Amino acid sequence: MSRKDDPFAQEGRSGLVGWGRDHGRVVREAMHHISARLATSLIVWLLVGIALALPAGLYLLQLNLADVGSDWDGRPGLSVYFKVDTPEAELRALAQQLRAEPQVQEVEETSSTQALAAFHAHTGLSDALELLEENPLPASLRAMLVSGATVPDLERLAAIAGKASGVQEVVVEKTWLERVSDITTVVSRLSGVLAVLFGVGALLVTATSVRLAIEARLEELKVQTLVGATERQLRRPFLYFGAIYGAGGALVALMLLSMTLLVVETPLSRLAGSYGATLEFTGFDPAFLLVMLCTGAGLGVAGALVAARQRLHDLEVL
Repeated sequence: MSRKDDPFAQEGRSGLVGWGRDHGRVVREAMHHISARLATSLIVWLLVGIALALPAGLYLLQLNLADVGSDWDGRPGLSVYFKVDTPEAELRALAQQLRAEPQVQEVEETSSTQALAAFHAHTGLSDALELLEENPLPASLRAMLVSGATVPDLERLAAIAGKASGVQEVVVEKTWLERVSDITTVVSRLSGVLAVLFGVGALLVTATSVRLAIEARLEELKVQTLVGATERQLRRPFLYFGAIYGAGGALVALMLLSMTLLVVETPLSRLAGSYGATLEFTGFDPAFLLVMLCTGAGLGVAGALVAARQRLHDLEVL
């Protein structure tokens, strides 16, 4: 017997087609209900969008602050200044010792003679320096750390440099790293707290909207119960309501984030340029868009489940 003549296969196909048609009908009814109350739906989408936009925006901010702390060209380092008349052999010895450290990417040496030549080239005081019997500028070196180096790494290397012979001062360039790290931690924790709070808010907004939809169709639900409709069949349209409300709110949130990025792009580019860096905003990619849509739809469905179970059970429709 061929598969075409198999009655069980035909029954399976017809059951699957019927299931798809039933769901398609429910989706069309949900879209019709939402479009018929477009003003109310826009308010729901806007409220859900605002609730999703703030924690999502803080997440993007935290992500880019973390990138600044690890990839910025102004990554931390230290400058070591030697005493005047310190032999260049001690400068080279310390430079070699720092190059052997795995956290150090590059070491730049500047002898006292090179420092004097640079001073001649960049200032107009060369005649005054020629009147001095000795070169007043000390030798120095600058150590740049690898990407991902931490503040403890800086402090350990500074301690090594401070113990070297002939060293007068060690300047640790870590202030900006500490501030960025602290801000990133605060933003990360704040985004987590707000994600929970505003997620609950979005769920409640959707639950309230679905509850109103149940009230509007209460008599219809009673009739469906009398003719044998199951609990899933009664609840199904409202789950689609919630998914549409949540996904629409996520789209609104994405639009709000896009407009915000357009507004702040110019001043942020100017700020990054003042530090010699190029603004490369990351995180707002297709994966982020998909996660936002799924999150919005999931919160909408959860809110619809809460509203449907509570309201239908209280009225003893099921």
